[in-house]
Amino acid sequence: MEELLHDFLTESNENLQQLDRDIVALEQHPDDSELVNRIFRTIHTIKGTCGFIGLDRLEAVAHAAESVLNAVREGELRVDRALVSDVLAAVDVIKHILDVLERTQREPAGDDTALVARLETWLGGGAPDVMVPDTAPDVHLEHRSAVGDSTLRVHVGLLDKLMTLVGELVLDRNRLVQITGGRDDPALTSTVQHLNRVSSDLQEAVMRTRMQPIGGAWTKLPRLVRDLGASSGKQIQLEMHGAETELDRQILQAITDPLTHMVRNSGDHGIESGDVRRRAGKADAGTIRLNAYHEGGHVIIEVRDDGAGISAARVRNKAIDRGLVTREAADAMSDAQVLRFIFEPGFSTAERVTNVSGRGVGMDVVRTNIERIGGQVELQSTEGQGTVVRVKIPLTLAIIPALVVTSGRQRYAIPQVNLLELVRLSDAPGSQGVELLHGAPVYRLRGSLLPLVFLGEQLGETADESRAQFNIVVLQADGRTFGLVVDGLSDTEEIVVKPLGRHLQGLDAFSGATIMGDGSVALILDVPGLARKSRVADDGHARETVQREARGAGDAGDVRSLLVVQCGARGRLAVELASVNRLEEFRRDAVEYAGERMVAQYRGDVIPLVALSVHLGHASALPDRERLPVVVHTRSGRTVGVLVDRIIDIVDQEIVVHQTRPRPGILGTTVIQGRVTDLLDLDGIVAGHLAGDDAETEAAA
Repeated sequence: MEELLHDFLTESNENLQQLDRDIVALEQHPDDSELVNRIFRTIHTIKGTCGFIGLDRLEAVAHAAESVLNAVREGELRVDRALVSDVLAAVDVIKHILDVLERTQREPAGDDTALVARLETWLGGGAPDVMVPDTAPDVHLEHRSAVGDSTLRVHVGLLDKLMTLVGELVLDRNRLVQITGGRDDPALTSTVQHLNRVSSDLQEAVMRTRMQPIGGAWTKLPRLVRDLGASSGKQIQLEMHGAETELDRQILQAITDPLTHMVRNSGDHGIESGDVRRRAGKADAGTIRLNAYHEGGHVIIEVRDDGAGISAARVRNKAIDRGLVTREAADAMSDAQVLRFIFEPGFSTAERVTNVSGRGVGMDVVRTNIERIGGQVELQSTEGQGTVVRVKIPLTLAIIPALVVTSGRQRYAIPQVNLLELVRLSDAPGSQGVELLHGAPVYRLRGSLLPLVFLGEQLGETADESRAQFNIVVLQADGRTFGLVVDGLSDTEEIVVKPLGRHLQGLDAFSGATIMGDGSVALILDVPGLARKSRVADDGHARETVQREARGAGDAGDVRSLLVVQCGARGRLAVELASVNRLEEFRRDAVEYAGERMVAQYRGDVIPLVALSVHLGHASALPDRERLPVVVHTRSGRTVGVLVDRIIDIVDQEIVVHQTRPRPGILGTTVIQGRVTDLLDLDGIVAGHLAGDDAETEAAA
């Protein structure tokens, strides 16, 4: 209600600034119908909103003035000096009420009976004989409003222009950093670093102006659910949480249709009728729950229902009937893998087609639209309990972090949102785990088979058979993982996304372009489009064989995937790879302090940092080097960066844990690559660090 009142006061103050001038102009031009309509709309807007909020006095005065103005619109009253004076008196009372309301959050008491009666007399066809005493204070010397002064409406076109200019500044910053990177000039280095910080702050500030609450994309959903329940005879409740979560308006527009599809499917396919729910021991009314929140520089949107869920067996049989997968391959798939067929074009398990859904177009539209803006969508369902569709989308599309790669003589940018890890092989294809499966190249990565796509081949470039090494960029698209083979890897940097020209928009492999630091143009790879173009995402037989062999490899023995790191001169530690979100490198000057705690800006968020060597007592300070390896870990939706001295390797092996004397943060000791290695309790260390942050916050409060 406070937010609604703030918006009401902001809009009302903006309208009232013009209202006085319009009313005076109307006295001079009584036949100007456009002036009359503009004045009427302003008073009508104030009356309608204050009635909704429950401001009775303001509503009564505004309603009386609105009625007089409506009579003028209809030609029943003619504008003269006396009528204008009475309307201005009503406007003064409205201003007074709004002024007190802003300062006290309460509507002031007052008796406006005489003023309302005088205005109603005009509606009877005659002018009042008695002047109304002036009951409102002199608000003319007060129109400066704290609310009005704190808010400014700006045209969207101006914000877009500002965003474009900031993008150009970011490009120049990147170029300047590249030019001065190898120069030993402290003054120049300091100036460039300051420019880097200022441009980053400016970029963030301008991006914030484009942010809008996600609730704007939810406005149609209550009516949709209400009509859906009425047409189907079901009782459906809609809960919405996190409506204040903000994201770029461009993305907000793009997710409106996918959200509509997801909610419609939940109500039509998911929620059962009342009698069916009663037999299952559920409440008569089903619930669809929307939830939005920020996580690691992204926005997560969940659409959850407590309906019948999706039968994996029915989906499996439908996929077999449609020829999407063989019976043998389908039987070897997990339920989670089977449910991915829901997103195939034209796929539906609905027993009947309704005017709401069941034609097999909804979830395919969801996946296509979400992937178009660099997002990901996944579905989880338990038969008899319900379904949840989870969407992960970036905060903005204007400036994004990307990995720059080379293929042939060209450079390409890969959005970091699709990037999982990097693998470098020193020998040519044919060794080091690269194999052919049904004629398709795959790489054996930690016991799992990874389909490979050679970027040069997909773009029609001539393959370089003489190269001694090649790089695999492990990517994710549509819930499936594949490796993109490129010639070289450059640094990760923030790029400004430029749309492709109309004649290039039909290319599946590219989603846009960017200008690099040296002024050259690099195309941005469309990872989902590249996966479809190479058929790595829908080549049924080979794909299912890869998945089946990968599952078989994972079942053989107690083999664990471990990340081995070094902390201090002799500290050798290993951590379960499953607990590692990402491996990053932070510049030393990116480490900042909030109070006594180290923090860093990471993917649109501020995350705490833990120096592992210092935490475990291996060292007293951070290592003196320009770049610091960071293990990114997320616990309970909160992201933490763990600083280590060096990333040694990623290994897969069966381990035997040897218990030693208890040490904080250490689970035990094992032997990895012939060397004694401590097993790190990463989750426990991060939990303790976060608990310390929470305790400090509570103490400060």
